[in-house]
Order: sequence, then C-alpha cells, then structure tokens
Amino acid sequence: MTLNRRLRPNPPSQRSDSDDLGILNEQILFLVFRSMKWDIQALCSTASVNHKLRAIVKRLLWRELCAHSAPRMIESLESAAPSGRIGGGWHTLAKLMFFCCGCEPTLNFKVSRPTPGHFVKSSRFSKTSGQSFLTKRCRGDLLYVSDPCEHPMGEKEDDLGIYRGVFKGFDKSKTRAYLIGRRVKLEERVRCPYCGAPEWSMTAAGLVPKSAARRLGSHHGALEYFVCVNGHMHGSCWLVPLSSDDNEDDEMDGSDDSDFDDNDGGVRRIGYDDRTATNGSMCSMGEEVVVDGPA
Repeated sequence: MTLNRRLRPNPPSQRSDSDDLGILNEQILFLVFRSMKWDIQALCSTASVNHKLRAIVKRLLWRELCAHSAPRMIESLESAAPSGRIGGGWHTLAKLMFFCCGCEPTLNFKVSRPTPGHFVKSSRFSKTSGQSFLTKRCRGDLLYVSDPCEHPMGEKEDDLGIYRGVFKGFDKSKTRAYLIGRRVKLEERVRCPYCGAPEWSMTAAGLVPKSAARRLGSHHGALEYFVCVNGHMHGSCWLVPLSSDDNEDDEMDGSDDSDFDDNDGGVRRIGYDDRTATNGSMCSMGEEVVVDGPA
C-alpha cells in the first residue's frame, strides 16, 4: 500500500477549527513527524492526546516510524504480511523495536527480583542471530532477534540478558506448524508484553537449540524464551563471560544447531548505560539506524 493511499486528508466541508490548524490533517502530521525523524516519545505523546489522534497514529504513523528505523527488516516483514498487515499491528511492532519488556520469574527461569521494562537507546536486530534460535526442524523460518539488553543483578549474580524478536510470516512458519501439530499448550500465566496475545514457551516445547545460548553468550539451559500467536518473541538469559574452555566445549559437543555468519560479529551486549532512551535508535540485519528527536 502506497503512502498516498494511506493518507486521508479531510475534505474542506468536514473540517472543524482544530482541523484547519492542521492537528488532525494526516498529511501535515506526516510531514511534521518526518521532519522530527519519527521521534518515538513525541509519537507516544501525540497518541495520548485524544481518540482521533490515537487512531491516526495507530493507522499511519507507527508504520512510518518502523519503516524509517529499520527499512530492510520492515520490507521483509511486509512481503509476507497479507495486505501489509503485521501481526498485532504496527504499534506493537514499534513497541517491540524500541522497548525492552523486562523480566518476571517463570516456571523455567528464576530471578531474584523482577526487572521492569524500559525504552532502549540502542538495539540491533539480526536475521542471522535469529537462525541460532531455530532448531533443525524449523530451519527455513525467518526470525529477527535483538542483541541481549544487559541488566546487572548484583555482585553475587550473573548479569541478566533480555532479548526480543519477530518472525516473518509466522502464520505459515514451520515453528507454528510444529507447535500446533504437537499440540503444545499455550502458557496460562504469560502473555505477550507487546500485543497481549497468548504465548508458547519454547523451553516447554523443546525448541531451544544449543546455538541460542552460544549466540547470547550464555550456557545451555540458562535461558528461556516465548513466542506469541502473532509471531513476537521475547526471552531472558544469564549472561556469562565465555572462556576459552567454553569455546572448546562448543566446538567438540557435536551439535549442528548453530548457523553463524562470520561477518555478523558475534554477540553484542547492550550495556546498562543504554537503558534509558531519550532519542531511541534501531537497526536491522546488522544495520544500525539512529532516530533523532528533540533534546
């Protein structure tokens, strides 16, 4: 769908005084936010003003923010989306791109205290990293995964890594077909932090390959992640510095689950100082894109 078809300028006969000022004119709103380089916090503030602005932001501007921030990833996701509709909506994808969802203790992953969610200053989404989260039976799916956002948990605990991702064409994916074919139960107490949909635990489903831990810089069994019915993924892991012995063990364990790209640069952690975002930034497939906004 082209931008001109998405924009809906109000006819002159239907415009109120506020419309004449441009606040509800979609073309003007588009130009204003484009000049602001799609500042995420300004969009959130605009969407909270009233119902009409929220509807415009939801229908038009969230998609433009995503496309500006990660053009190659969005082009790929849209190519598998019916009528250009992303599972859960563009507002949920924008939240996934710009928001670390935090961590709550679960049945398979225990933490000493909950970690709240927060806007991120920098992230990197990579389809090469996503391959490390797919078992052999699910190879052929395309999954974009962020680098882990690092959260110090204290001197006596390893750092906590929180990551998130999204499937391309999840409705037709091998991962979804396996989950449904094996009648894997949806989690009763966990919902997607981005769209609110029911989720499967990949740990409970036995779909966590060893390559996921290696990609994250963790140990096998020290992580968990979930996938919702709309194809959003999020998870947590304990980040342990890898020693030379760990690398040797990985090479000798005989696992063929890994699928690394030598040019991908390995794991890259997002540090504690990056936790608070004032301008926001995003990248896809190893391409980092910074979204500037007012200071």
